[in-house]
Order: sequence, then C-alpha cells, then structure tokens
Amino acid sequence: MSVINTTRAIAPEFAARAAEGEQLRTMPAELVARVRQAGLFRIAVPRSLGGLECDPVTVIEIIEEISRADGSAGWTVAIGNSVAFFAWLEPLVVTEMLGGDREIVSTGVFAPMGRAVRDGGDFVLTGRWPFNSGCMHADWFQTGFFVMDGDRPAVRPDGNLDWRFAFYRREQAEIIDTWHTLGLRGTGSHDVAVHALRIPESHTAMPFYDPPRHESALLALGFSEFTAAILSGIPLGIARRALDELEALAPTKRRPNRETTIAEDAHAQLQVGRAEGALLSARAFVVDAFGDAWDHVRTTGAPTPKQQGEMLLSMQQAMDASLQAVDVAYEFTGASAVFDDNPIGRCWRDLHTARQHVVFSGYRTTEYARTRFEIQSPVHSRAA
Repeated sequence: MSVINTTRAIAPEFAARAAEGEQLRTMPAELVARVRQAGLFRIAVPRSLGGLECDPVTVIEIIEEISRADGSAGWTVAIGNSVAFFAWLEPLVVTEMLGGDREIVSTGVFAPMGRAVRDGGDFVLTGRWPFNSGCMHADWFQTGFFVMDGDRPAVRPDGNLDWRFAFYRREQAEIIDTWHTLGLRGTGSHDVAVHALRIPESHTAMPFYDPPRHESALLALGFSEFTAAILSGIPLGIARRALDELEALAPTKRRPNRETTIAEDAHAQLQVGRAEGALLSARAFVVDAFGDAWDHVRTTGAPTPKQQGEMLLSMQQAMDASLQAVDVAYEFTGASAVFDDNPIGRCWRDLHTARQHVVFSGYRTTEYARTRFEIQSPVHSRAA
C-alpha cells in the first residue's frame, strides 16, 4: 500500500480521537505507535537516514490529509519529521547517534533561546525552549542556541552570528508542562530545558547557513523551503475540514430570526463561494510552486531564487486563504462553534494557533516582493 493510501486508512482514527488528544494535550500513545509503524514520521526524511523521502507534493498531500482529520495530528506528524535535520550532521556521527534506528522521532525548535560556551571540543549548553511539539513521545530534541563570546554571541567568519542547533536525547532534558492553549491542544508542545548540558560540537549544526552533509533532493529545495513543504499542508487540511463540515451543516442550520437555511442564504452562498475559490486557488499554487521546483531540482540539483520565493509565498497564501475559509465556517456555524467538541470550532482554534508560528508571518510575502523588485533584504542574523 502506498504511503498516501496508508494515510487515508489511518485518517479516520485521527478524527475519532481528536477530542481525546486535546484532553491528553498530546497524541494518544496508540496513535503514535500507528504513525511510527506507517512511516509517517519519515515521509520527509532522507533515505540516508532511513526515511521515505517522498517528493514535496506528496509530503504536502499526506500532511493535508492528516490535518483534515485533526489539525493537532497533522502538526505533530509534520514536526516529527524534524529527523530530517540530522542530515546537517556528519554521516558517521549520525550513524553513531541513531544506531540505525529508522523509527526515531525528533522535535525541532530553531529559535536561539539557548546559550553555550566552548569547553574543549564540546559546548556547555543552558536554555529553555517553548513549543516543542511532540516532545512527550520524541526520542531526540533539537534546539537553537547562540555560541557566546563573553556576553555577546560569537560571529562566524562570514559575519553571521554563530546560531546553531543542538541535538540531544530526550532523557538529557527536562520537559516542563506548559501546554495549555487555545488551539493545537493535542500537540504536546511543552517547554524543554537543559542546564549546563555538555554536547560534542559534532552534535551541532548550522542549517541556516551551511548545506546538508547528506545527499537529498528534497533538502536541495533549501532549508526554509523544505520546512515550508512540511508545513504547507496543515492549513489546507484544516480549512478543507471546516468547509466540509459547514457544507454538511448548511442545509439544516437556520440563523436566528431567519426562515431560510444557511444553504439558502444568498450572503452565505457568496461568502462560502469566495472562501472555496480562494482555498482551491491557494492549493493549486502550492502544488504548482513545489512541483515546478521539484522538477527543476531533479534536473539541475537546485531551485532558482524565483522558485524558492514562490514556494514560500505559496505557503503564506495557503495560510491566508485557509484563515478566510475557517473564519467563514465559524461565522455561519453560530454559537455552537464555541464548544470544545465542535469540529468547526476546533478547526478555527487550531488554525489561528498555527498562524502564530513564525514561518507563517507576513515576512514571507514581503520577502518575495523584495526579490521581484530586486531590493536587497535586511540580514537580521548578521552582527552589528
């Protein structure tokens, strides 16, 4: 059975246990085992790391299908594919770290909330990182930090701050129960902390600046673009679920003081039609942008700057159109949408929570416009 068909077979389980995941504030253990067994934590992981390394459009469609069933599950599976970032470590080091285990799961928090000092060939790391999705079942953590030079971040020879990711086992860190949220409640995105943790320099990487050390056509899309491929399906799937639920509700749902149903209401028809058109258009843009870049990568080994910009812009467009869709569905559902067990209410909460992630900020849209206008972007990571 293909991985997409496997996903479709498991999807009803995600939908049926969405409320349970919210109550547990993490993915139920049995579902984690199912996801591991099905290889869904490996869809975007290079083959050299034991992954399936699906093409980006397939990755997007898989995450979209899971997110349609449950936004928290889609987010958890997407972030679980952070194992892919081990590709920025030396192959022999990765072999030693993972021991050939193909079913590991990792979190990934890139924000440099940690600080480390050199001590011989090691770093001594201290920090606390929020939003470690899936940390309750993860085997490894990845967290961002600055290498310090006195009281300031050290600077690389190229002028960029020495911003790295540290890779360490779950048992080396403390998980702090903080995940009490509006949406994506079932992702278990608690804080993680370490204090004076000694990490070999070989267990750190700088994906923002350096190329991966494992061969992978998927990673050749670019670091940010690869991340976009993992995450773009989440808003599309959540929004699709919201509109589907509204379609099922509309023929019988009447708004207060109105004789017509939502399905018969001209204003509702207009708003739903616009939302549907925007969502379908955004999805087509995502498929076209990533599909075109993938074809180019397989031919030349790297996407063009224009293709990279379009991939990131399509992800942002997917989020914008999806927000429009869930807002329309939420509005016409009425007061029942505010209850925790309402699926449209859950879609609204999950998507508005996902929207707060930095990768979905409007920065991507302005960055694309800058490239089209040939305006050099400010480099936020460089030392002053």
